[in-house]
Amino acid sequence: MRILITNDDGIDAPGLAVLDEVAHEIAGTGGEVWTVAPHEERSGASHCISYVSPMRIEECGSRRFALHGSPADCVLAGLFHVMADSRPDLVLSGVNRGNNSGENAVYSGTVGATMEAALHGVRSIALSQFCGPRNLRGKSVFEAARAHATPLIKRLLELDIWQCSGDYGVFYNVNFPPELASGVKGTRLVTQGYRCNGEYSIVPYRSPSRRNFLFIQGQPQDRATRPGTDVHANIQGYISVTPMHADLTSGDAMQRLEGAFN
Repeated sequence: MRILITNDDGIDAPGLAVLDEVAHEIAGTGGEVWTVAPHEERSGASHCISYVSPMRIEECGSRRFALHGSPADCVLAGLFHVMADSRPDLVLSGVNRGNNSGENAVYSGTVGATMEAALHGVRSIALSQFCGPRNLRGKSVFEAARAHATPLIKRLLELDIWQCSGDYGVFYNVNFPPELASGVKGTRLVTQGYRCNGEYSIVPYRSPSRRNFLFIQGQPQDRATRPGTDVHANIQGYISVTPMHADLTSGDAMQRLEGAFN
């Protein structure tokens, strides 16, 4: 199996090293793991692409490339340049340091990369590690992801559900709970949740040189969403698996507006 890995934390991020280990286990003997990741951290890049500016790409090891671009750019570079002779069988994005559950998925470059892969018909999975007091005090914050990612990815590959109704392919958003590996209770198939009062905001700052700056401020991540959703499952100690696609149409609103314009 040929696997392309990427992330939004940057080419030197510890989570990418964890994902590289996992990808080699999945690829198996004779398989290939290729890396195309942002040259520097691009957290919050969502699904943006560098449409109006060129990107520099650097080879920094065997099958390993750093791109001065977004995570979605990295997938495009992998599909149409680095691995153009033979596309990957699977794209893995992560392992992100921090959760991409709830509304975080909308902002996530980790998720944005998998969405780009799905738009090109390539199977893709985003993997993120929820952080909390228990795993932050461990030897590695990624302990749960390192222990549980491989069998979970293999299970998703066995289930082989990458296309449902409609034209848009399915990709998966996986979040590991803020636990050590031994504290993970299991896996739950859940929908994307929404943290009440979890929006990002702006904090102004005036420097000693009297220049004005604006910092983006997030909200606490431990606010549970409703049962049956990702954040709720993660806080309860479960790995969350959420199938997604790029169709942003609101089915509920379509039904309520039926006949209003046609």
